[in-house]
Amino acid sequence: MQKNTDVVKLLKVAVIIWLAYFVLSAVIDYTLKSPGRVEQFSYFANFGIALFFLSIAFWTWIQNKLGKLFLPLLICLISILPIFANQIAVRMMFPNPLPPPEALFARAVPFLLIALLLIAWQYKWQHILIFSLAVAAVNVAIILAVVPSDNPALSAALFAVMSQVFTFLVVGLFISVMVGWLRKQRHSLEEANQKLTNYAQTLEDLAVSRERNRIAQELHDTLSHTLSGLSVQLETMKAYWDVDPVTARKRLDISLAAARSGLEETRRVLMALRAKPLEELGLVPAIRQMAEDAANHAGLALKLDFPDTNPSLSPDAEQCIFRVAQEAITNVITHAAAKVLTVKMVLQENKVTLTVQDDGTGFDVDANSKDKHFGLLGMRERVQIINGDLTIKSQPGNGTMVRLTVTTEKQR
Repeated sequence: MQKNTDVVKLLKVAVIIWLAYFVLSAVIDYTLKSPGRVEQFSYFANFGIALFFLSIAFWTWIQNKLGKLFLPLLICLISILPIFANQIAVRMMFPNPLPPPEALFARAVPFLLIALLLIAWQYKWQHILIFSLAVAAVNVAIILAVVPSDNPALSAALFAVMSQVFTFLVVGLFISVMVGWLRKQRHSLEEANQKLTNYAQTLEDLAVSRERNRIAQELHDTLSHTLSGLSVQLETMKAYWDVDPVTARKRLDISLAAARSGLEETRRVLMALRAKPLEELGLVPAIRQMAEDAANHAGLALKLDFPDTNPSLSPDAEQCIFRVAQEAITNVITHAAAKVLTVKMVLQENKVTLTVQDDGTGFDVDANSKDKHFGLLGMRERVQIINGDLTIKSQPGNGTMVRLTVTTEKQR
């Protein structure tokens, strides 16, 4: 059905070209001279044949009814009707005087070229050869039947047939080769598209897996620590409940405070996972708002340095920068015991650089890397996906600096 649909589309275009060709030829003939009866009949017949094929192009019932036979029958009709109308019918209706046989052949060439195009497009080169030889055989048979052997016009007519065959073979083979190349390119594009789809799906699955690992670490740092602390406090409170009620009550107060703190951290993590500020505000305002909220919550002095506009980045790169900033700021609040938080973003010609720095306790980067700290590992995995550059500098007692550099989208 798809093949018939393509053929019908091409046939509609071809019929329009035929009609335009015949109308233009008639206008020129009637302008420059007065066509004879043969020319008038030829125009009438060719115009009628074109209208016949136009009706077939819009007749969906016959197309569906014939199915796979539609294209072969169409090619046969396109080949036979013009030859019959321009050679056999003309000779029967106007026996004298007739134009040379090669002139009558030329009137059917536009139709035959369309048939040749359909064959070269849908079939192999062997079919082109069969079509060209079959048309030549019909033309030779007509010539031998109407032109006496001693007539000088016989050799000219036979030469015209040979030239027509040669032209059909060259044009047909050229179209066949071009169609073959186009099909190979289409197949290659389909394979490349499939590989790209699979690659994108793999990246998506990998990103989901890494995001799950990051969420697991976030929950470990909040719920797990909170619940572990609560468990210890409750066990202690249980031991002192009957022996020392005052100590048990203190432990109860500590447990309640730990539960409230854990609940607040859990809410913060869940809200952070949604990343709504990034979607609603853009990268720069989202990081600015996140840094201001974090500094207010932890009582830190905040130093900000941001550009006035958002950088031109892909959604994946924006998400990566936002998450790295989020992880770095969270680590400052949770582990650094810092007094000053500095967040800075610099836009260069083809780079975006984000820096998160604090004056806190710092840590041993090499030791944490060997221990596979989930926060640092998650940041490095995210940055690796977008081919960014992540630098983490820290020493115990000298604070921490996290710097991320990403190439902008325009220069990639």
